[in-house]
Amino acid sequence: MAELEGLEFGKSDFVLLDEVTMEQFMENLKLRFEKGRIYTYIGEVVVSVNPYRRMEIYGKDTIDAYRGRELYENPPHLYAVSDAAYKAMKRRAKDTCIVISGESGAGKTEASKYIMQYIAAITNPSQRAEVESVKNVLLKSNCVLEAFGNAKTNRNDNSSRFGKYMDINFNFNGEPTGGHINNYLLEKSRVVQQQNGERNFHSFYQLLRGGSDELLQSLHLQNDPAAFIYTKEGAATATSNNDRASHKAVMSALEVIGFSAEEINSIYQILASILLLGNLQFESDGESVQILGLEAVGHVSELTATEADSVRKSLLFRTVATGGGEVIEKGHTEQDTCCGRDAFVKALYERLFGWIVSRINSVIEVKDYDPVLHGKNTVIGVLDIYGFEIFDNNSFEQFCINYCNEKLQQLFIELILRQEQGEYQREGITWQHIDYFNNQIIVDLVEQPHKGIISILDEACLTVGKVTDTVCLESMDTKLAQHPHYTSRKVRTDHTKKHFRIRHYAGDVTYSVEGFLEKNKDLLFQDFKRLMYNSANPVLKEMWPDGQLSITEVTKRPLTAATLFKNSIVALVDKLGCKEPYYVRCIKPNEMKSPVLFDDARCQHQVAYLGLMENVMVRRAGFAYRQHYARVLQRYKMTCEYTWPNHLMDSDREAVEAIVTQHGFQDDVAYGLTKLFVRTPRSLFTLEQERAALIPILVLFLQKIWRGALARTRCRRMKAIYAIMSCYKRYKVKAHFWEVERRFANVRTTADYGKSVEWPTPPAALSQFHNNTVMLHRRWWARQIVKNIPPSDMLEVRAKVAALTALSGERKDWGVGRAWQWDYLADARDSPQTSSGFARVSKELRNKDDHSRVLFSGFCRKVNRFNKSTDRSLLITDKYVYKLEPKKQFKVLKRLPLDALTGLSVTDGVDQMVALHTSSQDDVLLCLQRGDLGANQDRVGELVGTLVDHFTRSTSFNHKTPPFVWWRVGLGPLARLFVNQNHTCATGPPKERGG
Repeated sequence: MAELEGLEFGKSDFVLLDEVTMEQFMENLKLRFEKGRIYTYIGEVVVSVNPYRRMEIYGKDTIDAYRGRELYENPPHLYAVSDAAYKAMKRRAKDTCIVISGESGAGKTEASKYIMQYIAAITNPSQRAEVESVKNVLLKSNCVLEAFGNAKTNRNDNSSRFGKYMDINFNFNGEPTGGHINNYLLEKSRVVQQQNGERNFHSFYQLLRGGSDELLQSLHLQNDPAAFIYTKEGAATATSNNDRASHKAVMSALEVIGFSAEEINSIYQILASILLLGNLQFESDGESVQILGLEAVGHVSELTATEADSVRKSLLFRTVATGGGEVIEKGHTEQDTCCGRDAFVKALYERLFGWIVSRINSVIEVKDYDPVLHGKNTVIGVLDIYGFEIFDNNSFEQFCINYCNEKLQQLFIELILRQEQGEYQREGITWQHIDYFNNQIIVDLVEQPHKGIISILDEACLTVGKVTDTVCLESMDTKLAQHPHYTSRKVRTDHTKKHFRIRHYAGDVTYSVEGFLEKNKDLLFQDFKRLMYNSANPVLKEMWPDGQLSITEVTKRPLTAATLFKNSIVALVDKLGCKEPYYVRCIKPNEMKSPVLFDDARCQHQVAYLGLMENVMVRRAGFAYRQHYARVLQRYKMTCEYTWPNHLMDSDREAVEAIVTQHGFQDDVAYGLTKLFVRTPRSLFTLEQERAALIPILVLFLQKIWRGALARTRCRRMKAIYAIMSCYKRYKVKAHFWEVERRFANVRTTADYGKSVEWPTPPAALSQFHNNTVMLHRRWWARQIVKNIPPSDMLEVRAKVAALTALSGERKDWGVGRAWQWDYLADARDSPQTSSGFARVSKELRNKDDHSRVLFSGFCRKVNRFNKSTDRSLLITDKYVYKLEPKKQFKVLKRLPLDALTGLSVTDGVDQMVALHTSSQDDVLLCLQRGDLGANQDRVGELVGTLVDHFTRSTSFNHKTPPFVWWRVGLGPLARLFVNQNHTCATGPPKERGG
């Protein structure tokens, strides 16, 4: 916890000091600085001391330590206030802002970068590409704006010479969706003149030292800043910025943001034009002014895409319209030419910077945002603006910068001090009033209408005739002589001319009025505007829209620089005032940029003018947290049994009192008329812990209720779906039956008994029933066909069906198209010479073996184990298989019981080879010979069908005869030899298959 940080580091919150005195405040601040603790709280305000060295406290581990934690859980840090602003924005959907203030060199720019990095690191956990793109542009914009808006000063190596306020837009998920950047009062006078020891803007040195040789050559530049008037002063100045590396980083950032190659090239062409314009020299002969070295004019015209003669005329002449409408050219004096050139260069750089900011805004601004669709769009603002400046010579720019700091201090007083004390009075809280300095009187001195310094300057600028800075100062002396915070040479003991002094909240500052009127008028000849508007470069043309006005057109006098700046600062303060503010107050420990030196007097002065002591006293005497009873109840009602889910008390205040009483915080709170005030953050943190512990339980409860509701809804829907499905299935089943009945109504009378009728596609529920029905119809159709076959043909039909079952798809020709005779040896047509002899033998064998019929008989060729083939006859009866010798009156050579056969193998070709497999003897390999009367008869199918049908229908199949296995395999080398000897079938090995 922050308040439990070790005492050796001092008090981490100034509110915890034993006594609120300047001595103790400074002692604690110095101790923490020396111990490396650069951050300290004042309540929710972070006091930051510039360490002037790199601190290892900004890594990923540190980010994780502060993410989602309350402000006082960890030691003071920028990340803590950043997370507090982010949580306030996300939890309460309230716009917040982080105001970073302090003098130049106090570390404001670095603080703003760390804040941006933290916000980028804790958002978009889902790594959405569009959100990552927005974050990259927001981060990279810092690099670009620093290059073009920052410079090295005597007080700071990276001093912001412009004010920047960035709004970051978030969606309802807390993810950044875009942003907008406002820039204020760029110190454009730095382009043409710098104080001793200071540099021009970083962009010039980065281009000259980091640009490639090809780029510099195309821009007509050389890589030596000392060669150019505008960068000569800072050429030898030591700086911590690595210009070469920075140039590469800026180029990369421009590409990431979305600048095109043409736009980037235009930016550096404008920078080069400014440098070349600065080196122009003029010569006067008493009547006219001439430019020495017109080659540089040609380079400028090339870089700006304008005509060289137009550039020359714009520098040397001024085009004016007379009262009669005549247009004439008036030549400049040498001094006017130089002043006009410098004014043009300053305006050119200022508009370039403004265009870069607007170009970045065009990429990151939220477009077409619909709150109804996307939820509320909330904002976190980050303000990094000039610090209070007191130089030896303070000019118009320091006057505007210090006025801006007065306005911001007034906002701080308004929000932190005055409103807080006023709220205690309105709520009826006992309160001891704290005196503080209200700088409204200084703000009025500068901006009050008709009487303020800005009004006096504007009046002098509008006065006809020769009005000098001295005349303007005399007017200020006359009108402001009695003001307690204004002194001049008339009322001061010293008689320095052209100076006036303002007693600011941060100290007395003496301003030199020399150049005040010129800078306030900010005059730029219309010739330069028309020159840039007529450029062929679209970027330049876009920067100068006012150049389209004709010289004869009468326009309204533009507002002065001071008035424009005042209006923008007033708008900024109004914008900040409507957000919940968080403050980072930056302190510069010494002028030497030393990491060990702590200048007590310097720091005490900053503590005084920043109002930190008053802030401590107000915070110490007041309350750390205050909120309306309804909001407190809404957030913490789940921590009390009497208020959850809804209380039954008379008012929200009583319900809040019940919550406070249950947690024992009675002595640490005060009850206002409409709000609860909590004195210490510890009580609030305890409530947050209780709430955080209960949230998962409540979430589970809500999930349970919601899941139950979803389940019941789903159940009702499923019941309805099943009811509909059941009705639909019944309809589909009935419809299928009706369709089948319609299609097959008259199949008994058709020639094919419905074989050609197409079956309707059945529903899924009837798929099995459909298959059974189709099978029944096929059986009925077969029965209708079979019953018309004569009984004498049934034996042949059964055999052919059996052969079809066994050989279908395996053998192309198996004799199905001819009539089968089975007993070819007994057929006189097949073998007239031997039929009578075979009839006698067949009769003898029937009497001897008592077989009932001949299954098959015919001539064949037998192959023995020695690959020898001989003519034989084959006789197969229902009892035995006989191998006969036809040349010896059909002598029985071998008799084999039919039930000894275990299988039969044939080839898939047109040959007649058959292998008979037995269980106890050698297999019989033979080739069925074709008959003399039927040379093309294939008898393999007939043999196969007869045997398969016999074994299938044999009454002894299941009792005595072993199952007949139909095998079909290749016959190997023996078959090839047989085929080659007889030349009766195709050559080549038969395809081996089993089955």
